[in-house]
Amino acid sequence: MTGLDLPGFADPVGDAQTTFRALLDAMARPGTLHEVADLAAPPPLGAASASVLLTLVDGETKLWLDAPCIAARAWLVFHCGAVLTADPGEARFAVSVGMGSLGIFCAGSDAAPEDSATLIVQVEELGTGPAYRLSGPGLRLPSLLRVAGLPEDFSAQWAANHALYPRGIDLVLCAGQCFCCLPRSVEIEMG
Repeated sequence: MTGLDLPGFADPVGDAQTTFRALLDAMARPGTLHEVADLAAPPPLGAASASVLLTLVDGETKLWLDAPCIAARAWLVFHCGAVLTADPGEARFAVSVGMGSLGIFCAGSDAAPEDSATLIVQVEELGTGPAYRLSGPGLRLPSLLRVAGLPEDFSAQWAANHALYPRGIDLVLCAGQCFCCLPRSVEIEMG
């Protein structure tokens, strides 16, 4: 099954605009949970990660897929016009089931921090699991985010990523129909 028998957005323009507005709000308010409409996506993609990809990826952005997500390749190429790359360092967007090392992705440069990658990570659950304390821009007070499915060394990886600011990787964490964003500017510690 290639997934080509599965539709993308029912209303491509309206659904992409709605998802984009939610992504902007999620980046502006790190760790807040947002929900997308149900979407039949090819495994292993969930509705949130598929919606984010349909909204952000096009024929001008390079996309990297981890091994489990290769199964959704044909669907992504068909619906997004995605240009796939085997080199994670070239990707502007990347999608993975679980999270490996942030160090394999482009963190941008001092002259062009906007050239960094955005990593879309499918986690087990949002709202349950280990607690992470978030602070920084977009958060008047520190807040807690619970995420099941991040690696044990996530806090250390994030500290190294955050130290690169204004360079660094941005994360979109997805579970089912829910997602939240962790921009590189936010500080994260185990809660």
